[in-house]
Amino acid sequence: MFIDHVKLELSSGKGGAGAVSFRTEKFVIKGGPDGGDGGRGGDVFFVVDKNSHTLSNYRGRNHMKAKNGRPGEGRKKYGKKGESLYLTVPPGTQVIDEESGEVLLDLTEDGEKVKFLEGGKGGLGNWHFRSSTNQRPTYAQPGLPGENKKVRLELKLIADVGLVGFPNVGKSTLISTISNATPEVANYEFTTLTPKLGVVKVDEFSSFVMADIPGIIGGASDGKGLGLDFLRHIERTRFLLFMIDIANYRTLTEQYEVLKKELQNFSSELGSREFAVALTRVDSLDVDEANQKIEEFMKSISLQTNHDKKYKFDKGYSGYFQTLDEFEGGYDRKKPFFIAPISSVSRINIEPLKYAILDVTTKVK
Repeated sequence: MFIDHVKLELSSGKGGAGAVSFRTEKFVIKGGPDGGDGGRGGDVFFVVDKNSHTLSNYRGRNHMKAKNGRPGEGRKKYGKKGESLYLTVPPGTQVIDEESGEVLLDLTEDGEKVKFLEGGKGGLGNWHFRSSTNQRPTYAQPGLPGENKKVRLELKLIADVGLVGFPNVGKSTLISTISNATPEVANYEFTTLTPKLGVVKVDEFSSFVMADIPGIIGGASDGKGLGLDFLRHIERTRFLLFMIDIANYRTLTEQYEVLKKELQNFSSELGSREFAVALTRVDSLDVDEANQKIEEFMKSISLQTNHDKKYKFDKGYSGYFQTLDEFEGGYDRKKPFFIAPISSVSRINIEPLKYAILDVTTKVK
């Protein structure tokens, strides 16, 4: 089961108490104090492992605690340090303070290991308190308590490209066609219930990671549908690909504007993220009818058809690509990088799409 957010109470271990002890050996008439120190309590660590893909290990585990340090013993023996608690999480996990909402840790690098809570210090044994005026101290320090924190773990997938679109517009079909991901594909809405990642291999030396999230509907940023739970997964993507169904009962412009609005309402940063548009299921219309819809859509968002030789579309479909020589200083990031008519089933324009995405991901920072 995919779990992408959990609430936990975490506690480091308490330090062990110092010992009160006196040396009592044969032929030692007046053995002095020899109580050892208590052991330090265990720490709490987060460890990032790229082989972990979910937070499901922590489901139902409300309170997780490191071990307490052991008390000291006679003969100045130190107590054993408490065993530390290691929490393995996938890359992209944020540790958020449940009370304040502050992001305490943002764990993105594989192999990263961060001490989150420090164990309590062990108490000093009575031999530390001996002096010329107190040769028989009968007290020792208790161990210090550990730290305690209520947190929320949130997993935000890390990908180069995030697919954004209404339910059942072909996102899962596309990612299953061009990557190694195998999502469920079916002819009904909300087939995708959990985010999926796929590696798209463009050529022998180049690839990028694509993320498919459940479909977004109007009002998703207010909690409608499944979009709200998973919109956060595309916050970490470098680039967004809007999937718009050319055969949908909604117009292309309506689909485009609703998606832009929901992203903006969810996060102003996400709403200004660089993006492109893929117009899906073009094989459901003849070329002339598809081109008419495409050109009307581009006119509605103040773009004109162009035919970049580098990304020539199959079978004469209209489309749009920005080229670097159009703008001084590079791409106009307020406009889509490209508008590509595609069909994942018929593999229309799939290769140009892959190369266009790769080109954009190398330029988006």
